[in-house]
Amino acid sequence: MGDGGGWVTLIDGEKGLDNFNRVGDANWRPEGGAIVADKGKGGYLVSKNPYKDFEIRAEFWAATDTNSGIFIRCADPAKIAAASCYEVNIWDIRPDPKYATGGIVDHAAVPVPLVHKAGGRWNVYEITAKGTQLTVKLNGVQTVSLQDSKHASGPFALQYGAGVQGAPGGPIKWRKVQIRPL
Repeated sequence: MGDGGGWVTLIDGEKGLDNFNRVGDANWRPEGGAIVADKGKGGYLVSKNPYKDFEIRAEFWAATDTNSGIFIRCADPAKIAAASCYEVNIWDIRPDPKYATGGIVDHAAVPVPLVHKAGGRWNVYEITAKGTQLTVKLNGVQTVSLQDSKHASGPFALQYGAGVQGAPGGPIKWRKVQIRPL
């Protein structure tokens, strides 16, 4: 599924689940023009290929209580976690708000009170990883920029997570996910 300008489309509407491996018990399914999850203790769609230097462009819809994100350069595709990947967060009501929506968990904080929120609408994440430079934009506005060499390459993963204190998380919908190797 190629696109102009070197972009590879991995999710396009309800198509693309076969481009990912599933980890965890989230109920990923095609529905309403997107790939959706809204039940389970948590799970991931993990890209089948690793990436080193790249841009990701992802269109997503999240509720205010959605706990999701895009984990990049993951060390172990079977064990996705903020300690073994960079987690670009989607979680407007994260208990520690400095790593809420737009932040990279444990690496790059966002301003508190939150300026960038995703809940209740369609959004676009643009994530660039080139060498040690990581940049995140939400709806065209840069949220964080970071120099870090901890994770050099690996697959990326789309998350459906549980909510606060184990409550069910809100739904996540991925309408379009593209990657362009740099």
